Amino acid sequence: MEYLALLLDFIRNIDVYLGQVVDQYGIWVYALITLIIFCEVGLVVTPFLPGDSMLFAIGAMCAAGAMDISIVLTVFPVAAVLGDNFNRFLGAKIGHKAFAKGTGKIFNTNNYNKANRFFEKFGPKAVTICRFMPFFRTYVPFIAGMSGMTFKTFLPWSILGGLCWVYICSLAGYFFGNIPIVKAHFEFVILGIICVSALPVVFEWFKHRRSKERA
Repeated sequence: MEYLALLLDFIRNIDVYLGQVVDQYGIWVYALITLIIFCEVGLVVTPFLPGDSMLFAIGAMCAAGAMDISIVLTVFPVAAVLGDNFNRFLGAKIGHKAFAKGTGKIFNTNNYNKANRFFEKFGPKAVTICRFMPFFRTYVPFIAGMSGMTFKTFLPWSILGGLCWVYICSLAGYFFGNIPIVKAHFEFVILGIICVSALPVVFEWFKHRRSKERA
């Protein structure tokens, strides 16, 4: 519970924590954020890491002069694409073994079915669409690997998704993050971004629940 409370506090006050990290580590902050982005989309066990909200806060810091927007728009999409493709590789190599029991906290039948339904519904486009959806952006690449999607098919959608995700979220923060009313209520803006990002997941959950009740 203590770790969960710390994570929630970090997400709610991500602008404050990022500011402290920039002050303390300077240029190394780019390496740290690159690692976070890679892990969030590249490792199935870390879907809880901040994504959209962190990029929005980073964009706002770039506009304030604390970070360089050109580095953000160059390096972070690469991290997102590399993480995506590493996740697909893991899915291809160990996916079926990981979900063999189907009862774990992460590799369970419920998580597999959710991601697999999403993947089957949208096909290769799911790789791009899921970028803007927590949970799905971590699981769909893994499922894509399990399903046998080739690197050649996966890569273009991964690049498109990585570019759109980083550019839209960070540039939104760059242009709107320092507007006085946004800056004064930054915590609520971050929570709003998280809620909006989670809406498709909630919608899918309700849709699945209704279909089960009808059945």
